Amino acid sequence: MPLRSRIVTALALAAAATAAIAQPYPSKPVRIIVAFPPGGGTDIVARTISPRLSEALGQQVVVDNRAGAAGVVGTEIAAKSPPDGYALFMGTLGNLSVNPLLYPKLPFDVTRDFAPLMQVVAVTFMLYVHPSFPVKTVKDLVALAKSRPGQINYASSGAGGAPHLAAELFNSMAGVKMIHIPYKGSALSFTDVMGGQVPLTFDSLTQGLPYVQGGRLRAVATLGPKRTAVLPDVPTVGETLRGYEVVNWFGLVVPAGTPRDIVTRLHAEILKILRTPEIHDRLVSLGSDPVGSTPEEFGAFMKSETAKWARVIKEANIRAE
Repeated sequence: MPLRSRIVTALALAAAATAAIAQPYPSKPVRIIVAFPPGGGTDIVARTISPRLSEALGQQVVVDNRAGAAGVVGTEIAAKSPPDGYALFMGTLGNLSVNPLLYPKLPFDVTRDFAPLMQVVAVTFMLYVHPSFPVKTVKDLVALAKSRPGQINYASSGAGGAPHLAAELFNSMAGVKMIHIPYKGSALSFTDVMGGQVPLTFDSLTQGLPYVQGGRLRAVATLGPKRTAVLPDVPTVGETLRGYEVVNWFGLVVPAGTPRDIVTRLHAEILKILRTPEIHDRLVSLGSDPVGSTPEEFGAFMKSETAKWARVIKEANIRAE
């Protein structure tokens, strides 16, 4: 190629590269990575906000389900994504605060590899049983579990997730021993509870409410500090088992090093979405209370949750399976 042609080609490539760098964010689709299969509570919340975020950003926002290893697979994919604002991670209490306590050799470091964006929701959790299971109250469950130690199974979304922690805290405080049956996500665990293969689970109202309304599950109790307005006649576990309380949460983080202006933009857009009456009411109807904290508040909250559950894990002798 003649020198002149090479110079022209080089200048054209440089101009194209400069133009690409100068493109305003976002210039391509954005992913919200979820570390569980479709149909779980985290997935439902991500899919509730993603269409509105697509409209706000002017680019498609897709939910990317990467399940496996109690959420470790998806978390690692998110942690190792480029810090360019095109990969968000919808994490949970289990992903972001508990797994580091249970798995000493994770292929990522939550504090080092992620930057907090916001706590999206606080999630009401419930104790669900199959309709044929002879338990209608917390007192019933405690009595039955004491009469059949090591013979009653419970399902969870995976080792170290909030459903697992909730059940093991129940075991510890009630003085019973129910057996953990872990699944690869809440959607699969709910399927087997509804099918009668496992009699009960502790999981989110976000996911379980339609099954309760359809008569496929019975809600025995809510795990939070107060009854939920969605099912006001269902008591709390704490009304029988004093001091018992579990509230799960979902929050967004981005890979560490993501430019601050992108973090600010994403936070502002998602906060506006959470404050729209339609999305706010939709999340509340699912049993999730919108939060919308600042990145700084969410970072401090995650640290406090890790400290809280470290004590519970030690006292209840909870271990990854």
